[in-house]
Amino acid sequence: MTTTSKGTIEAEISKEITQWEKDFLGRGSITVKSDILRDMIIINLKGILTPAEYVVSETKDGLLSIKRTRTACVESGVENLKGIILNITGEKVKSFHTDISTSTGERIMVFKLTNNYEKTFSS
Repeated sequence: MTTTSKGTIEAEISKEITQWEKDFLGRGSITVKSDILRDMIIINLKGILTPAEYVVSETKDGLLSIKRTRTACVESGVENLKGIILNITGEKVKSFHTDISTSTGERIMVFKLTNNYEKTFSS
C-alpha cells in the first residue's frame, strides 16, 4: 500500500512529462493534466502547436504533415516516456498511444500499464 496520494502521483507525472517535452522536444506545452484510471495513465497536454503550425494545418496536407511530424517526434522518445512512468509508478508500460488535434492544439497520451495501478490507491 502506498502512502503517496493519487493526486500527488498525477502531479509528478505532469511535471516530468513537461520537463521531458522541454528537454527532448525543445519546448513544453502550456498545461499538462494527468489522470490515473484503472490500468491507464491519461495525459492531456494543451498548447502544443506553434502559431506557424496552426497556419500550416489549415490545409489537409498541412494538417497531416503536422500530425505525422509531431507523432514521429514523440514516438522517437517513447522509451524515455515509458521510463518516466516506470520511475514514478513502479509499473511497466504495456502500450503507448497518442494523438494531436490540429484544431485545438491538444495532445492526448495514453499509457496502458500491465496492472491496474489505480487499485494502489484504494482504501
